[in-house]
Amino acid sequence: MNNSVADILIEALPYIKRFSGKTIVVKYGGHAMADETLKKDFANDITLLRYIGVNPVVVHGGGPQINKVLDSMGITSKFIRGMRYTDNETMDVVEMVLGGKVNKDIVARINCQGGKAVGLTGKDGMLITAEKMTIYHQEDETKPPEIIDPGMVGNVSNINPDIIHTLTGNGFIPVIAPVGIGKNGETYNINADLVASKVAAALNAERLILVTDVDGVLDMDKKLISSVNSAIIKDMIGSGQIIGGMIPKVNCALDALTNGVKKVHIINGKVSHAVLLELFTDSGIGTQVFVD
Repeated sequence: MNNSVADILIEALPYIKRFSGKTIVVKYGGHAMADETLKKDFANDITLLRYIGVNPVVVHGGGPQINKVLDSMGITSKFIRGMRYTDNETMDVVEMVLGGKVNKDIVARINCQGGKAVGLTGKDGMLITAEKMTIYHQEDETKPPEIIDPGMVGNVSNINPDIIHTLTGNGFIPVIAPVGIGKNGETYNINADLVASKVAAALNAERLILVTDVDGVLDMDKKLISSVNSAIIKDMIGSGQIIGGMIPKVNCALDALTNGVKKVHIINGKVSHAVLLELFTDSGIGTQVFVD
């Protein structure tokens, strides 16, 4: 038993050396945010990263939690092309749930494990400035494109990392809710994968980890691809091998890689201690995407 534990630590040692002093952005979402054991595991993982000299930055989602509150208030959730239609009433709930309940729960759990987490939204320190998103959809070339208004859904126009640098430089762990602010002070709901990608790029992060509910990118036989370069990912999208909800995730990964992030990992948060297993073992548990 002792030898096996020692072997695990020795396997992790070169990765600990590699990542010490580096920034790792973790997008936290999916089932890992709903299961009590997995929530504790995640908080332990993030705390451990900080104790061994890594600078973790967490960006979280919260779709199911938003749905639950909207349902309790009798507000019907409406989705357009996979995105939540966000009117003013819904935006109030989104901001309350993401910036309040969900964010502070993650902060408290990390702090209970010995970390020093601080909750933020994009409004704090002008961290995330955003602009309204407009969706253009064209069924076929014979028809004009359809212009879709998703309400107060935003795109990231700028990330100001100053507040993150201040926090990490003093030993704190930033936990960011994906809510941005417009040029006139309006509030925008932004996809958490997108925010994580932009934050990772702004911080020149060593790694971006997308915690999801799937094992990673799969091949034609539905087997996990443990490592793949960005050119192959683009081919897989074009050929229809990557479809559905995985497309925006890999596009966020590609955007991060294009803007200086060294590698992006897509992992299954339903695996206990998924973040540590991906970063500190030779085989990992998910898919790492890189640029040749």
